[in-house]
Amino acid sequence: MEESAIKIVLAVLLLAVGTYYSLQLGKQFKPKATLVKGQYKKFPLIRKTILSHNSAVYRFKLPTEDSILGLPVGQHITVKAVINEKTIIRSYTPTSLDTDSRGFFELLIKSYENGNMSKNFAELELNDTIELSGPKGFYNYSPNCRKELGMVAGGSGITPMYQIIKAIAQNPNDKTKVSLIYGNVAEKEILLKKQLDDLVATKPEQFRVYYVVDNPSEDWTGGVGYITADVMKEYLPAPGHGVQLLVCGPLPMVSSVKRCAVALGFAKAKPVPKMEDEVFVF
Repeated sequence: MEESAIKIVLAVLLLAVGTYYSLQLGKQFKPKATLVKGQYKKFPLIRKTILSHNSAVYRFKLPTEDSILGLPVGQHITVKAVINEKTIIRSYTPTSLDTDSRGFFELLIKSYENGNMSKNFAELELNDTIELSGPKGFYNYSPNCRKELGMVAGGSGITPMYQIIKAIAQNPNDKTKVSLIYGNVAEKEILLKKQLDDLVATKPEQFRVYYVVDNPSEDWTGGVGYITADVMKEYLPAPGHGVQLLVCGPLPMVSSVKRCAVALGFAKAKPVPKMEDEVFVF
């Protein structure tokens, strides 16, 4: 065999061996999902960032620095706690993603005066633990599964929307367009406003956000009042092929938005939502 041919064979062999070990190394360091469906696990609080008088971001530690939560985009977790001798269970959507959070996950919680679980979060000290299970939910977002997403959120109902928006923004191959209407009582109650505004500023051709508040300040330039059919018609995509409407928030708002959606031509939201529904309520 000629010397040049031998060199080619050796080069191919070296490439094959290198590829093999690279794949094995990738498998070795592939992050492991922490959540096991149907099992409750405890996680300690390692950071608490106050956002306002009634909201904060809570960061919880995962088993190792390389661990991920293992939550599909669009799904949620359930948190369990014994409060006043009663077992309380509530659902939450992390604002962190497996792709941007190793060794921890984050929950954005808005505390309400009569909210047992949210008040329990507000009273947590560092190293206190919460008990949670997951993944849960009927929505499992995948890149480009829709041409356009219309979203209507109220209050802390922004968290599943933000999770999906952030996943889309982080993926240069995901061309899904998103239009969000976000309602709150007052401007100071708007959660994740800076993060949402930054995403819009970065990709204005892909993301739009319209804020609506009940009690505006003198300097407020956004929407005022309720989220009506006219507001939805102006700021959301019209129903059609490849368009889906996502809704999450207080029950009165959700009921009103569902009625408005039907008036605008969307299919009626189903009692038990499915991923393929034209209107999906979290």
